[in-house]
Amino acid sequence: MARTEAAPAATAATPPPGRLGRIAAGSMRRRKTALLLWLVLVAVLTAGAQVAGDGYRNDHSLPGTDSQAAADLLAAHGVEPEDRTARLLLKNADGLAADRDRITALLDQVQGLPSVDSVQDPWSEGGAVSRDGTVGYATVALDDGDDPLPVEDLTRLLDTVREAGGDGLVTAVGGEATRGAEEAGGGAAEGAGMLAALVILVLFFGSLVAAAVPLVTAVFAVGGALGLIGLAAHLFTVADFTPPVMMLVGLGVGVDYALLIFHRYRTELLAGADRQHAAVRAMEVAGRTVLFAGCTVIIALLGLVVLGLGALQGVALAVALTVLVTMAASVTLLPALLALAGARIERHVRARETKRRARRGEAGADLADGGRWAALATAVGRRPLTVLLAGVAVLVALSAPVLGMRLGFADAGTDPAGSSSRTAYDLTAEGFGPGFNGPLVVVAEGGGAASGKQLATALGEAEGVAAVQGPFPAGDGEVATVLAFPEAGPQDEATAQLVRELRAEVLAPLATETGAHYLVGGPTAAALDFADSVSARMPLFVAVVVGLSTLLLLAVFRSLLVPLKAAVLNLLSISAALGVITLVFQNGWFGASSGSVEAFIPVMVFAIVFGLSMDYEVFLVSRMREAWLRTGDARLAVGEGLAATGKVITAAAAIMIVVFAAFVLSPSRMLQQFGLALAVAVLLDAVVIRCLIVPAVMRLLGARAWWLPGPLARVLPRSGAGEG
Repeated sequence: MARTEAAPAATAATPPPGRLGRIAAGSMRRRKTALLLWLVLVAVLTAGAQVAGDGYRNDHSLPGTDSQAAADLLAAHGVEPEDRTARLLLKNADGLAADRDRITALLDQVQGLPSVDSVQDPWSEGGAVSRDGTVGYATVALDDGDDPLPVEDLTRLLDTVREAGGDGLVTAVGGEATRGAEEAGGGAAEGAGMLAALVILVLFFGSLVAAAVPLVTAVFAVGGALGLIGLAAHLFTVADFTPPVMMLVGLGVGVDYALLIFHRYRTELLAGADRQHAAVRAMEVAGRTVLFAGCTVIIALLGLVVLGLGALQGVALAVALTVLVTMAASVTLLPALLALAGARIERHVRARETKRRARRGEAGADLADGGRWAALATAVGRRPLTVLLAGVAVLVALSAPVLGMRLGFADAGTDPAGSSSRTAYDLTAEGFGPGFNGPLVVVAEGGGAASGKQLATALGEAEGVAAVQGPFPAGDGEVATVLAFPEAGPQDEATAQLVRELRAEVLAPLATETGAHYLVGGPTAAALDFADSVSARMPLFVAVVVGLSTLLLLAVFRSLLVPLKAAVLNLLSISAALGVITLVFQNGWFGASSGSVEAFIPVMVFAIVFGLSMDYEVFLVSRMREAWLRTGDARLAVGEGLAATGKVITAAAAIMIVVFAAFVLSPSRMLQQFGLALAVAVLLDAVVIRCLIVPAVMRLLGARAWWLPGPLARVLPRSGAGEG
């Protein structure tokens, strides 16, 4: 039998604090000890990571794909990946021969630089000078070894080559190693985000001391997580771009979680509680919301681990650990900081409320009123269907570009104009053709000596192939490689289609004819395989995350419709955010270089945003449920819930938006996409969904929002969310 739960009668007895409340009380009593433990923990982890050194490694393995099979085959025959070479591009419109002496002097200078093993000049390397003689390249072999190349050595190489240009000679260095050095450094994004967050917190609380508490909590959490992952990177593979992603997520959720708890603490103080009881109550209610939201993020991130994509597994574990440490700081360090600054914060909170009451009058100052937020709830309640349809229309319109999203990996062609890597990329395309920036490495095994020649002939005749080099005996001579240069660039859809056609229509029949085994590999093919793998596994990943999150919300709210509504709206906000980055980074809006969307951005954004959205959902709907259980009036509950939470949700969202959006300042295109997607998702979630669509839906559903089938009502545990 289905039923709608009725509000229980209020009781006078105050229930004993739960586990979270006891943790908060203990941290407040031993505040100096708690703070000291966190200081020691962060210091030890940071020092340990510094002593252990850089252990970050990229894992580009894609088990079960053609490109990975090609890489494994070459490795088995003694061929090492060429990830430690750079290409020095040269151009003179009057011909390189006119500058041969200058070029030779430059190459001699480069040969003497640290971390440079050898340099091969353009004239001694076949095909290294364009047909018109104006563009050429020198291959720079960098030191072998397992340790990362020192950034200062790569920077010196870049500076040396740049300074040699001028007087008609254009010089640039390309290659992933030096490209990474150009993107190294940063700090501006993190600093800008922190400063903007502090400004918003000061405006929200009206006090620098109060504003500092959530920020300090987030900084401690991120610092501890970075140190821990720095050590863990020596035990399992963690990509080298992981630390800035950890900082982006950690700062955003750290301030957000601390702010939600702090806001409830402030509310309890103004309701008459002393500092101890206010902290306990805040942790019992808002702390539970934080833990639920954090667990949702962690579950979603751990779902990435089982996708089997090596490049994502370490990142997912690291970010999940960051969220876990942030949750721990929110429930242990935050109460200690509240106790240390408690008297000053309480005096400020009460003084500010007194001034507010004096300005607005006693009736207008009631906490449950919420001023403009109550007015917004009333306005939405007048035309809920219109508001709902308008909000959904906005999200659907922004989501439309996702249908044309092209996944891949950014190459130097999307780097900022004027950078060494971009100049080298453009010169390569100008002198040798766009496909020279991303050759396909086709591996032949078996079939005798003739199989390599037959492969080169077949590739040269294939439509979409501009040129072919090889065959070249590889490693121990048991395999051969042929380089096929597409007519289009690596980011072009035509190149992706060429890879598919070569595998299905050229190499498969050739293998039958020769008895050899052919595989298409190389970075361009690997990027395509990764994108295809993500696309193929995304539906299952989404279904698992949405299903688990819906079950959790079902237990939290003891309602069937609220979790389903939350899942649908979260999917809309995420797809809208992905639509925006498609417009910006794929279509080139607002001056961005057009190219593909980083292949792992959709799954990472989905995992993180789905969890972040849940904390606002639980925070808002819990207050609605509290009012519903207290009054039994569904219409009043919607208005009271929005009035009580609208201000803090907006402030928390604004902080996350500025922290995430600050990463658009990063030189890394991947971080730019990640930051913008998260910022847009949070903006849409806080403004369109939480302030408009959710109140409209709850108003339309009325008491039916809390409907729960009888069998579920009997078996579901009571989480306590929103029940007091």
